[in-house]
Amino acid sequence: MVDRESQKRLIVFQDRKIRRLWYNNEWFYSVVDMVEVLTDSPTPRQYWGKVKDREFIQLELSPIWVQLKLLAEDEKLRYTDCVNLKSAFRLVQSITSKKAEPFKMWLAEVGKERIEEIENPELAQDRVKEYYELKGYPKDWIDKRLRGIAIRQDLTDEWKFRDVQEEKDFAILTNEISKATFGKTVGEYKQFKGLQKPNQNLRDHMSD
Repeated sequence: MVDRESQKRLIVFQDRKIRRLWYNNEWFYSVVDMVEVLTDSPTPRQYWGKVKDREFIQLELSPIWVQLKLLAEDEKLRYTDCVNLKSAFRLVQSITSKKAEPFKMWLAEVGKERIEEIENPELAQDRVKEYYELKGYPKDWIDKRLRGIAIRQDLTDEWKFRDVQEEKDFAILTNEISKATFGKTVGEYKQFKGLQKPNQNLRDHMSD
């Protein structure tokens, strides 16, 4: 799925992407992605497995994570250990890293921005605009992109009103629109554009 949903699923710390999901009225973040950022480990899953065993399983502590489906590198939704903001701070304490303090400050700022956006939704749009400006997109393109995001929001709200809830159903509907319009599914269009990474947003690479 693209646009608003894919933007929500990613957040960046020092140019490193962390997957996240809005669940039970709060953000949950991928533990493996956080471990990779904090440790630069080439095998973050194994690293997290050792931390999990040492800090929680052996001590018989209650888990701080839940398993949620996030988009994997193969573009499929797979169950992944995730933590909310409070548990993210607990996770950082369990990992020895020179990035720990900057990461804590970043987490605090992420929480602060979320509260601000709830109180003033226009801030979220301003931050998206700033993001595209930093990436060098021209003003006309950004204005159209923001309008497209708003239209997509209306469309997905209508789908939700009609009881579409599952992520795969949103993806199916998006693919049907893409195929009817361009003759390609979203995946086929991304391949046509040469987009290799699953987190690359197709609409960010489309011309008028």
